[in-house]
Amino acid sequence: MTDKLFKKPNKPTVHQGMPHTQIGVIPPDGIMQKLANYCFSLPNVSERPTQISVPGARALWLDESVHAIHPETMLVGREFAHIHPDASLHLPLPEPIALQAIEHDWAEPHPVAKHVGLPGMVLLYTPMDKKELEVVKNFILESYQYVTGLEI
Repeated sequence: MTDKLFKKPNKPTVHQGMPHTQIGVIPPDGIMQKLANYCFSLPNVSERPTQISVPGARALWLDESVHAIHPETMLVGREFAHIHPDASLHLPLPEPIALQAIEHDWAEPHPVAKHVGLPGMVLLYTPMDKKELEVVKNFILESYQYVTGLEI
């Protein structure tokens, strides 16, 4: 992924405690809907209210029929990621991809990731335009494929 990845130009300020959220970020008009449409169009992924995040967060819930090759990434039920109200996401990535995302200012490690044995769990920052949304979609796809083992 590194060959296509550019540095995110507008890295946000983030609250480092819990809840682990961005500070003062408002997604541009239409970005949240496009992001959600993409997430909930992934095969065997449905939307549910989160069971682990802030109120208003939208869980990416993996259908029971899908065998997860990384079930440890689902900390509550079948929720493997969630979209926050500001269009940022918490999601698991393979550690090398997570490190690329962090290095290029697209994400930062979740504060409890290493404590729960998930070094690739990150906060993926809000996409601020269509170009950034395409990068974020690639990370979401990487997460889905990592959790499920399914190629799209």
